[in-house]
Amino acid sequence: MARIVKSLTDRKSELISTARHLFQTKGYDDVTMQDVMDTLGIAKGTIYHYFKSKEDLFEAVIESIVEANINQMQTIVETRSGTALEKIKLLAQAGNISAENANILQGLHQPDTSALHSRILASMITKQATLYEQLIIQACKEGIFTVNNPLECAELILAGIQFLTDKGIYPWSPEDLHRRAHAFPKLLEQFLKAPTGSFDFMIPNNS
Repeated sequence: MARIVKSLTDRKSELISTARHLFQTKGYDDVTMQDVMDTLGIAKGTIYHYFKSKEDLFEAVIESIVEANINQMQTIVETRSGTALEKIKLLAQAGNISAENANILQGLHQPDTSALHSRILASMITKQATLYEQLIIQACKEGIFTVNNPLECAELILAGIQFLTDKGIYPWSPEDLHRRAHAFPKLLEQFLKAPTGSFDFMIPNNS
């Protein structure tokens, strides 16, 4: 049987996809580079040609998740019809990557991935902010919001909410998170000069 030779891009994608599955099913701590090699039946030299360490491979997995998520959010902004508030709700729902990747994201809370955690958060906030900026501008044109600096407004909102709800950054108590979940919608209304109830969709159903 002829040996199948994969392109560099295909092989790298295969490594990332396999590692993603292993990180999700076993957890960051329990996955080794040998696990990936054994799953794919490849030699040590093959995996280390692309990734120098487990941390390096894990970073590639996280970046692939973020990239796919940003592309999904971009599609919402560019193709979905409706008011700005309707699209903001869709964008907020799409921007939550934790539901499908909970076990993987727990890996960002390890001491040796703290720097990666910060880089990923900064990258996500920067990329998401440009998308929210477009919808804030649309909302201003619709007469729903009144904002002079839409990009900076989006950056401030995203950074604030991320920091004050991410238990990987700080071990917030359930009371802290509950209090903020109920306060954020009203604060956003005030900040954006939006109609009452505009952001009630942010309040958890079980609150």
